[in-house]
Amino acid sequence: MNQNLTIVATADGSNTIYNPQVGENYHSRHGALQESRHVFLKSGLEHFLSLHPGQKSVSILEVGFGTGLNFLLTADFCAREKIRLHYTGIEAYPLTPEMTGNTGYGEYTPQELWQQFNEHYPKALGTETPLGDNCTLYIANCKLTDFCSELRYDLIYFDAFASVHQPEMWNREAIGHTIGFLKPGGVFVTYAITGDLKRMIKEMGCRVEKARGAPGKREMLRATKINDAALTKA
Repeated sequence: MNQNLTIVATADGSNTIYNPQVGENYHSRHGALQESRHVFLKSGLEHFLSLHPGQKSVSILEVGFGTGLNFLLTADFCAREKIRLHYTGIEAYPLTPEMTGNTGYGEYTPQELWQQFNEHYPKALGTETPLGDNCTLYIANCKLTDFCSELRYDLIYFDAFASVHQPEMWNREAIGHTIGFLKPGGVFVTYAITGDLKRMIKEMGCRVEKARGAPGKREMLRATKINDAALTKA
């Protein structure tokens, strides 16, 4: 999966990576940085914190860790807000340290965080790893449906490749498995929105809403988990 990957510039000047085997970029061509900030930081984490004022720690599960951009922006925000971060990523085909290090994302994050990420990324692929005093990173090198954990998360970033390229990531089995890791009161966000996805997540015990999309997309999906009752039907 990692052969012939190329770094390409997006419309806002930030880089992404193109995967020719999948036929898609890891981030929006309209702006990698803009998309990550809008979908996952603003519409995800900041929205969750608005629902839970005073929260001093947050646990996040990301489906599709990819380049690590969502993690870096999240870790920077949490450090500035003095929020302890427990971050788990799922990535079946992790990028090499050389590739993540060449993305240029150190331009958008504090130098210390960027150095820690590059230094500890290899260890985090399989081991929960501290990055500073208030952040841990663990990247599970497995397929989504093979991921197991007793933990339940405050927030889920669903950042898989689009369904046209990876339909198996967006079916009822995959989405139900993912929602099962979300705490009641927790928030699920993704850049995509379809009628089928809205119906599935609603049936899985969540309140679903349409939020404004990142540049290039009119809308995105956000859901808040109400209960676990419907998951047995997923």
